[in-house]
This record gives sequence, C-alpha cells and structure tokens, in this order.
Amino acid sequence: MVRFALVGCGRIAQKYGTLFSNGRVRHSSLVAACEVKEERRLKFGETFRVPVFEDISSMMAAHGDAIDVVVILTESGKHAQVAFEVLEYGKHLVVEKPMALRLRDADEMVRRCDAAGVKLFVVKQNRFNLPVVKLKQALDAGRFGRITMGTVRVRWCRKQEYYDQDAWRGTWAMDGGVFANQASHHIDLLEWMLGEPVSVFAKSRTALVDVEVEDTGVAVITFAGGAIGIVEATNATRPTDLEGSISILGEKGTAEIGGFAVNEMKVWQFEEPEPDDETVLRECRTNPPDVYGFGHIEYLNNVVACLEKGSPSLVDGIEGRKSLELINAMYESIETGKEVRLKFRPVHCKLGHCREDWV
Repeated sequence: MVRFALVGCGRIAQKYGTLFSNGRVRHSSLVAACEVKEERRLKFGETFRVPVFEDISSMMAAHGDAIDVVVILTESGKHAQVAFEVLEYGKHLVVEKPMALRLRDADEMVRRCDAAGVKLFVVKQNRFNLPVVKLKQALDAGRFGRITMGTVRVRWCRKQEYYDQDAWRGTWAMDGGVFANQASHHIDLLEWMLGEPVSVFAKSRTALVDVEVEDTGVAVITFAGGAIGIVEATNATRPTDLEGSISILGEKGTAEIGGFAVNEMKVWQFEEPEPDDETVLRECRTNPPDVYGFGHIEYLNNVVACLEKGSPSLVDGIEGRKSLELINAMYESIETGKEVRLKFRPVHCKLGHCREDWV
C-alpha cells in the first residue's frame, strides 16, 4: 500500500480526493492533507474523511511515518518552494503541472531529489489517455512516415470570475497565462509526439479578461525532425469550453484527437490500414465530463507501480522540464518579438517573476 498526502485542497484536490476515496488508484490510500485556508481545509476533511492540517510541518509531525508520497497541488509559483520543504522529510513527490514556473527552480528540484534519493513525478495525465497512447504507438511504429505538421488547440472558457477566485490566478509570479496553465498539457503532448524543438516564435494578447497574463496566444515551433508545430491556445472561447485537441499529419497518415481533454479520437486514417484501426475509432471516442479527462487514474497507478516494482516513470523531473523550457521560450519570444532557439536561458520571460521584476 502506497500512502499519499496532499498539499493544497483547492479545485484540483477534489479530483485526487475522489480517485483515492473511490479506490480507483490501486494499492494506495490518502492518509492526510494540508491547506492554509480554513474553509477549504474543513470542507476537504469532511468530504473525504481524512485529517487535514494547516501546514506541512504539523501534518508531518502527526502523520509523517504514515506518508510515502506527497502530492503538491498549490499554486504553480509555489511548487518548487513546497517541494524543497517536503524534501526535508524524505518523501517522494508528485507535482501537478507545471513542475515550476522558472527553469532554475525546476533544475534545482531535479538536483535536490537526486541528491536525496527521492523520486520526482510530474503530472502529465493526458499521456495516459487511451487515444493518446494509440497515437504514440502509431508514431513509434512509423505509420505516419515523415511528419509534416503537428497542431494543438486549446479553446477553453475562463471568465473573469475564474481568475477572481484566488489572488494568484492570472499573475506572472504564481500562475502564468493560457500557455503555462491551461495549454501546458497539450504543449507537452506535441513535444512528446514530435521530438526535440529547435526554435519557437510566439505572439499573445489579453483579450477578454482583466489579468496580467495572456488569455490568447499562438506559437510556431520548428522541430529537429523537420516538422512544424502549431500551438493555438485561448481562454477566450465563449460561452463554454470547445476543445482540447492534437492533430498529427504525416506523409502516410493523419490523426486527430479532440474532445474537451484530448480523449476523443476523431480522425484515424492511414495509407496502409491495419485490422485494429476500426477498433481504435470505435473504442477511443469517449469525451470526459470535464477538462481534467480520464488520465489521472492511470497516471497515479503508474506512480504506484514505480514505487512498488521499480517500474520506470513516464514523466520524471527531466521529462517534465522539457515542456517547461519550451513554454519559457514562448514567453521569451513574446517579450522580444523574435524567434527563440532552444536550448536557452530566459532573460526577458516574465513567468515566475513578480511585478517589480518585470515592470
């Protein structure tokens, strides 16, 4: 039995609480949580019947011996700080996306986890969606031939009241815009499918809400294999969420996965059909009830398998850092108005910096 604790009892924590309480994650249990806001703390404890504490130190003092893994669900800008505090107790880490906002924080997280002999897991649950798994298998098998283009589209609806829920939302220091927050999973998928990015050029605007960061943006990515990647991301879709999708175009085939959360196979066609193709179209068309999708279950089951059996992690700290670097490069391009080549170190990127740093 792998025993989990949560840091943060906000919106995404409800997803984790439900999965653990319903027994959807094999050989696991939720044993504790902590949350600075009293109302959230009390509500979470009552809903999921676990002890909830005000901070990490009090949680560890009471239940440290019963905790194997700590899941970090705080605002993005605090992920690294919380990770460093948890590492003092020698616990394995699961960190929601993005693993950090600044590259140097991500690098330090990897370094400290390695030094402490602690496993670091970065949540990229959409990699475990069944249509995504089928797409990656087809790419690895060469069914697409040479890839010409890959596109991700995030057309979601986030109105002003969403940002007004918490003071950290829509800020550079703690959140980032649609690229860093809502589209980070999709950018990860594009990079996972197409390989190493060479350069990126991006533009953005704040269209419909009053926040520091962008709610709408586009980016053009050149990949080492020759493919062009397109990222179209917006929170300015009205009146409701429209899609979260990825499409891959190659010389021998085309695929598109859509739905709210990259769960619905819409196009699956190849010059050389295989018997399983009709099954893929038939069985990979379930759209989830919300944008979180179905992948968290299998993601957490993978974490448990890694800890129980020593299985390799699909998304460790090094893997999680890749899309973070690309997102930082997008913001660097937006600020400079120039194409940015990878690998790079941010200079003008605002992500992870407070207003005094960038005004």
